[in-house]
Amino acid sequence: MISPVKMFANNYSFAQNQQRQDIINQRYNEIYSHELAHQRAGGSLAGGIVIERDANGIPIGGHVPIKMPSLDKNNPDKTIKDANTVISSAMAPSDPSDQDYRVANQARAIKSQAQNYKNAHPEVGKKLNLVG
Repeated sequence: MISPVKMFANNYSFAQNQQRQDIINQRYNEIYSHELAHQRAGGSLAGGIVIERDANGIPIGGHVPIKMPSLDKNNPDKTIKDANTVISSAMAPSDPSDQDYRVANQARAIKSQAQNYKNAHPEVGKKLNLVG
């Protein structure tokens, strides 16, 4: 027969483990949902979801790598399109983080460079009309 003290200890340990697992599941789901919004909005520019955990295995954060565009002087429209995708991806979750705002602002700066370049060089990206 199991002593009442040992039975209490086993039940208490089980309850602690269940509570820990509930916390892990809740945190994982919250983080995964946030990162999934980034990934879906990022399309082909976004990488896989990474969930970071602390030493106890509890999820504490996550990220989705995204390909930040650079100014393509031969195709500023592509730079603008890709920057818009990065901005949409960064702001996709209902609760953007400070890092999400930083990424969006960086993409806005690149978009602005591309727009300025396009305005200063209207001939870039125009197709020649060889039919005459």
